[in-house]
Amino acid sequence: MQRETPVYNTPNPPEEGTAFEQSLKSNDTEERIDIWFYRPIGFRIAQVCAKIGITPNAVTIISIFFGVAAGILFYYESLGLNVVGMLLLVFANSLDSADGQLARMTDNKSRFGRILDGFAGDFWFASIHIALCLRLMNEGWSAWIWVPGVLAGISHVFQSAMADYYRNVHLYFIKGKAGSELDNSRDLQAEFDQMTWRKQAFSKFVLNGYLGYTRMQERLSPKLQQLLTLIKGKYVDQLPQGLVTEFRAKNRPLMKYTNIVQFNTRVIFLFLWLFIDQVWLYFFFDMFILNPILIYMVNRQEKVSGYFVDKLKNENSYGE
Repeated sequence: MQRETPVYNTPNPPEEGTAFEQSLKSNDTEERIDIWFYRPIGFRIAQVCAKIGITPNAVTIISIFFGVAAGILFYYESLGLNVVGMLLLVFANSLDSADGQLARMTDNKSRFGRILDGFAGDFWFASIHIALCLRLMNEGWSAWIWVPGVLAGISHVFQSAMADYYRNVHLYFIKGKAGSELDNSRDLQAEFDQMTWRKQAFSKFVLNGYLGYTRMQERLSPKLQQLLTLIKGKYVDQLPQGLVTEFRAKNRPLMKYTNIVQFNTRVIFLFLWLFIDQVWLYFFFDMFILNPILIYMVNRQEKVSGYFVDKLKNENSYGE
């Protein structure tokens, strides 16, 4: 099985091109805009943070302030303030890229950091949805605008959750357990049960929320859960190269859909709606354009998983 490329955390780092590549998760799961724009900026920020001792979690927390500030500026009808908000949101996402790159560069990865990173985006977009609803009410819309605003927010949660899950499944197959952040509710529940509210109240509270999030991902991917259970039983975490190669070939085309329902697409259109002062379109775009893509993505992934479930029932599928 392919293993994760060693991270750069030595006093004498390799040449810059290699260090940059090592700060990425995988070319399979990276979006072109990220590789061309956000990752290079994030890499520079991560290099500075590594030198002065700023942790990945601190970078994530800073990104929350910039992202929320961006959302607040979208409340105003002034295009100038909106543009400032756009720049702040772009910078927040650069910081969001930097925290993961910094974690890989310094080998300072943790589940709490991953959970915090996920919450960061939720804070950004919660502030954006609230600001846009208040803005529209100021423009004469009734309080009913909160209905599409909230529904679009819920849609965003599902879209981001499944996109993130499918990326980590793909990374698990091509890089192994060490190269992904794939969790399952059974292991998380066992860990949760071992904690006590008296001594570990905060950690238990955070893990409880993450457990619910993971269960939601699993409920929406039953065939994939069947596949993961099968391969855990047959191979533990030592996947045969034939399975890795075939899964990568079949699953890699689906990665573009995980990118479409994530940050870049929605923000490009959000900026467009702000420029033409038709921000109500953002909610309907989320519900009626991105949700069908989510449904298609889930169905395609389930078909890929079903193919491998059927194939793995043949004991000699991969030369065992």
